[in-house]
Amino acid sequence: MSTSDGDGPDGKERIRERVWNDLEDSGVARFPFPPHGRIPNFAGAEDAADRLADQSEWEAAETVKANPDAPQLPVRRRALREGKTVYMAVPRLSDERCFLKLDPDVLEDYDAATTVSGSSEHGEQVGPEAVDEIDLIVSGSVAVTDGGDRIGKGEGYSDLEYAVLRDLGLVDETTPVATTVHERQLVDDDVATGDHDVSMDLIVTPERVRRPPDREQPSGIDWDLLTDERLEEIPVLERIRDR
Repeated sequence: MSTSDGDGPDGKERIRERVWNDLEDSGVARFPFPPHGRIPNFAGAEDAADRLADQSEWEAAETVKANPDAPQLPVRRRALREGKTVYMAVPRLSDERCFLKLDPDVLEDYDAATTVSGSSEHGEQVGPEAVDEIDLIVSGSVAVTDGGDRIGKGEGYSDLEYAVLRDLGLVDETTPVATTVHERQLVDDDVATGDHDVSMDLIVTPERVRRPPDREQPSGIDWDLLTDERLEEIPVLERIRDR
């Protein structure tokens, strides 16, 4: 899948629509439907999770920060079954206790705890001070380039979650960031990125693993990009700013 329309927000939106349409038209998309407007689930998501679990970054990780979306459900379940603690962000970081902790030593039903609805019921909601240092981040993607540029849904929360963790000293430049996607989500577009955009260190599909060249990750929160409205919506930002 290849064009060159990724320059700027409108270009990214064209890529999203193209990828969503392709996943739907090809029959690769999986529940929930439609794939549009979300991190799309795909055929082979479990195979991609298995391939990720074969990587040294996974094997070395004791704590995994993961997104809550359907295609990464097998990643979250495998992490718990292998004794790894999983952290997920509260939707839109809208609470002072903005992370959910899934502790494999405490939970009884890993399948229920790792669903979007079940995580809030079975997980422990904690503030940043109760979050352990993160060893591996797993992000969901709509599309990703060979160079590791990621396109999400366009809301910016994944990058902001990384920035919050970085500002709090819970991740650093060496913390690997991975994504699991279908081959059809790999694009050749030139994607415009900013200093706040998190790049992928591992791109894992059901068939293979790609390791883009090392790139400098965001060093923390870019306050100039945050509107007053977003600052009001996310209590943890005020706490970090006022430290």
